[in-house]
Amino acid sequence: MADSKKLTVNGREIEFTDERNLLEVIRKAGIDLPTFCYHSELSIYGACRLCLVQVTQNNRTMVMAACSTAPAPGMVILTETKDIRAMRKISVELLLANHNTECPSCVRSSSCALQNIARRLGVNEIRYKKLKHEEMQPIDTSSPSIQRDPNKCIKCGDCVRVCSEIQGIGAIYFTKRGSNAKVTTAFDSGISGTECVNCGQCAAVCPTGAIVAKQDSPKVWQVLYDTSKTVVVQVAPAVRVALGEHFGAQVGENVAGKLVTALKLMGFKHVYDTSFTADMTIFEEATEFLERVTRGGVLPLFTSCCPAWVRFMELYYPEMTAHLSSCRSPQAMFGSVAKNILPKQLGVKREDMVVVSIMPCTAKKYEAQQDKFKVDGVPEVDIVITTDEVGRMINSLGINFSQLEPSPFDMPMGFATGGGVIFGASGGVMEAALRYAVEKLQDKPLENVDFKAVRGMDNLKEATLNVAGKEIKIAVVYGLAKAREVVEAIKNGKADYHFVEVMACPGGCISGAGQPIGATNAIRAKRQAGLYTADKRDHFFQKPQDNYAVSRCYEESLGGHPGSHKAHELLHTVYDSKADVFDAMIPVMRGTADKRLDVTVTLCTGSMCHGPKGLDMLSGYIREKGLADKVDLNVAVSSGSSSKVSVKVGGKRLSGECSGGEDCDLFKKITAAIDDGVKAL
Repeated sequence: MADSKKLTVNGREIEFTDERNLLEVIRKAGIDLPTFCYHSELSIYGACRLCLVQVTQNNRTMVMAACSTAPAPGMVILTETKDIRAMRKISVELLLANHNTECPSCVRSSSCALQNIARRLGVNEIRYKKLKHEEMQPIDTSSPSIQRDPNKCIKCGDCVRVCSEIQGIGAIYFTKRGSNAKVTTAFDSGISGTECVNCGQCAAVCPTGAIVAKQDSPKVWQVLYDTSKTVVVQVAPAVRVALGEHFGAQVGENVAGKLVTALKLMGFKHVYDTSFTADMTIFEEATEFLERVTRGGVLPLFTSCCPAWVRFMELYYPEMTAHLSSCRSPQAMFGSVAKNILPKQLGVKREDMVVVSIMPCTAKKYEAQQDKFKVDGVPEVDIVITTDEVGRMINSLGINFSQLEPSPFDMPMGFATGGGVIFGASGGVMEAALRYAVEKLQDKPLENVDFKAVRGMDNLKEATLNVAGKEIKIAVVYGLAKAREVVEAIKNGKADYHFVEVMACPGGCISGAGQPIGATNAIRAKRQAGLYTADKRDHFFQKPQDNYAVSRCYEESLGGHPGSHKAHELLHTVYDSKADVFDAMIPVMRGTADKRLDVTVTLCTGSMCHGPKGLDMLSGYIREKGLADKVDLNVAVSSGSSSKVSVKVGGKRLSGECSGGEDCDLFKKITAAIDDGVKAL
């Protein structure tokens, strides 16, 4: 019966179907109940109690949390009463009483859920004293991607659940109980010493400024003000369909042209499109795929554009990194090509050129600072800022973004096809690669460039294509927890693919942690649609192989063709096992000096520095040299089973085989690094 699926909200009869709780039904009715801990993609937690409603059913009236109450026919709901409003205000006041309220200096000031809800409820004063009388907890700045301020945490658990449920990592979690409960890492270590993959989704769901993307815009201002530097910038595909939200544009609106104008006004000399090297990525990656398919190479081939996914594989499945494409990401390719080609074209010295990236992703910050993407110690991509950061930079100059006239990207690295632009959506890398690979396999022009089977918001999409008499089995997956299922299925022989695209963030880069806060599946779908519209409307060519600027770059600077020796030198990379991640550090020795060197040793059996003997040798060396007051020595549990010695001295990781004893070359390198590190304090 129709009436059996209806309830009443504030006097209005509302139909419901498969909504999992009252909160979703109430929002369907156009009422936005406040909440901190509810996300439709995550498990129901029911901690914040802000979504309280009055429910009358079977002649009983109760106040219940809407997020954890299933809808039932005949319910009569009131979302607002005098008592409920008072309870909500008390909850918010108590949170504020125990919160670092330095709001004007917080990067989340304009997008803080706590601030917005307090304002909405009319909380104009805090009637309660601080619940805790203790010193401020230290801010964790160890990660290149995110920053954690525990003094702003409201214990909603959003970050814990997204890290565990969506990404399957569990780098942060709750410890202790009651008023002493807190969100932290293993042994309260810095987040960089955990299995964090730098995806930043914890920051994307955090309702306050407790976890935010690392802020690197001050570095950009510094180089822009330095007249001796030529500062160029690349803009990732997903940025163009999200930045406009910062300025009141429609979700998914392509504002690339206005962004180019704004960046020129800010002082950037040249503005390029990362979609150029996305096309270049397809030249290399699709060529690699074709070689593996036709010559019996390692399959399936995994895409390698997402640095969070790459780190995940290096951490958990180092034995399967041969399946990863050796191609760098489009950002890393751009940095390499720009630093090798642009100085001559622009008439500047390499050391005087600064490459800035605007990315939707916090993991790109981690990627850029890796040693393998540096030349003579200098990163090929010097600074990475997010969509949100560039939005605030534009605002700080008083630029009226909505009224700007659009400008084109600078050539030649501003020319891109639609195939490069759709990289920002889950399935986009796969579709762009198919536009290249299918045409090559068929040896004739591709009549239809659309491969719609790989599009959409499903976290796993599978398809089988019949191409020139060959069956090509493909999969597209996002969310690392789901990716783990796919990898395990492949390892166990339960899945048989030729090509797999993986992205860490829901829906792809369009909801990376650097994008405007508050993405829902509806918002993600509109951002994806914006990229596919740009593919057709704003680009004459849709197939990456039709990018004449990329072809010319190969002819002039990359050895003439994809897969050449020069292309491998500049556009490809190698992978290392990071299974010896320092994810559970335990202090062994603690120095007393104000400035101390961190030395961390992995605890595994079978080699010199993995057992008690190795610790004894290192601690003995530190004491013998009189360095005990200047060194903090830790041991850590390894997440892998490698027999290699692995030690981190300061920020430098040293690993390798060791025969044991003080004559071991690796032991000498470790002790030399300790000596140098102490001298540099």
